[in-house]
Amino acid sequence: MELPLVVGVDGSDPSLLAVDWAAAEAARHGLPLRLVHASLWERYEGALPSFGTGRPAEEVMAQHIVASGAERVRVREPEVKVSTEVLPADPVAVLLAAAPTASALVTGVRGRGEIAGLLLGSVSLAVAARAECPVVVVRGTEPAVTGTRGRIVAGVGESAGTDAVLRFAAREARAHGCGLTAVRAWHTPAQQPVDHMLIADDAARSREERALAGLDEALRETEREHPALEIERRAVEGPTRRVLLEASAGADLIVVGAVRREGRPGLQLGRIAHTLLHHARCPVAVVPHGV
Repeated sequence: MELPLVVGVDGSDPSLLAVDWAAAEAARHGLPLRLVHASLWERYEGALPSFGTGRPAEEVMAQHIVASGAERVRVREPEVKVSTEVLPADPVAVLLAAAPTASALVTGVRGRGEIAGLLLGSVSLAVAARAECPVVVVRGTEPAVTGTRGRIVAGVGESAGTDAVLRFAAREARAHGCGLTAVRAWHTPAQQPVDHMLIADDAARSREERALAGLDEALRETEREHPALEIERRAVEGPTRRVLLEASAGADLIVVGAVRREGRPGLQLGRIAHTLLHHARCPVAVVPHGV
């Protein structure tokens, strides 16, 4: 049985955008969709005496939020099988617990109770930095979120997690019916002495060629598994974070990896993924991998 896409919903505008994106994604992949609302209303309701037999107001609102989300999915993607769940628990804990039986977790860029000026909400950040499955944080303008740019971008580094990133990105490109752009950044060492412009040009050309050769090597298995997939290679000079942020401006989705070191507590994200989650101009997929 196909694992569902799991979406964290709280009724906020970013949450509804995440539901819309996930509904289209579930339709593309033929996956079921599970909408989850979690909050700690029970803890606070229980602190006050109750003289009625009805459900707490927060629980009623939570049920309304998931029911509205499910109806939104049925209207937009009627073929998608959707289920809902309301839990009196911490949202991060609930989503992390769902990760082992999810094809991916999907969240909005921030939640209902967070400050509008925040670039990224605390739940989205914590889930992206700790989940065992891919996490997609839906951000960006409407053309990016609705998938009209026709390009999936994968950040290809030199770590062992590149294979996982490219597998995810290639499946997304196939499902979207578009091409895949694999991007690797390269740079000239700042302290390298250069006595002549020709030498500088040769050195830059050599580094670019090495970056392209690295892309060829990284993409070998992807090309074998997806022979019909259009793959563009881009070796770009500059800091990796800046290069990938610029690439996100023309993408429907940008995919990067995040190392998960067993037994290490706390957030495990990395500077590149952290930057994209805060500033990218399209949805960001974080694909975890071990070391």
